[in-house]
Amino acid sequence: MSSSSLNRCSRIAIVLGTTALLCWPAASLSAQETKPFAAFSSSAQSLRDSVVQMAKAQVGKKYKLGGTSPDKGFDCSGLVKYVMAALNLQVPRTAKQQAKEGLAVVKDTSRLLPGDLLTFGKTKKSSVSHIGIYIGDGHYIHASSTAGHVIESSIDRPHSPLIKIWRGARRMLSLDDSVAAVASAPSKGGGN
Repeated sequence: MSSSSLNRCSRIAIVLGTTALLCWPAASLSAQETKPFAAFSSSAQSLRDSVVQMAKAQVGKKYKLGGTSPDKGFDCSGLVKYVMAALNLQVPRTAKQQAKEGLAVVKDTSRLLPGDLLTFGKTKKSSVSHIGIYIGDGHYIHASSTAGHVIESSIDRPHSPLIKIWRGARRMLSLDDSVAAVASAPSKGGGN
């Protein structure tokens, strides 16, 4: 092999090696980041965590019809309005109005995300008369007139005349691109 052929092969090898080294970190980065909007998902998760922490901080506060503050007490929609407003998310005042906000989510606990609003009614067909904040693992926080204060409850607790029926869920924080929000489907459940 001549000296010029050897130099040409060396230059080609150097160019190929350099190209491979330059492309390797980019290929590695794109393989690690499969979600193009991961930063948005991360901030949405942080906001959801803040909603949950703010709601948990209200557990034990007294129930008061028309109440909207921890000092004077909460009703169900007053609690939701207070928690959301603390995070600069504005929602209407009543449970019935709040049940129309955000995106409807399939009524399936495996699809719920912390911070979703859960809606309840006296019957499956009556209008929404109660609302709570989903905190994960099948639990939600709500101001209960029956208990007389803000409590944490399981969505799947046994039905009784004092427990309202779980009607649906609304996603207020829809920045996460991993779960689609869709229309609610009928199902059994309890709440108050």
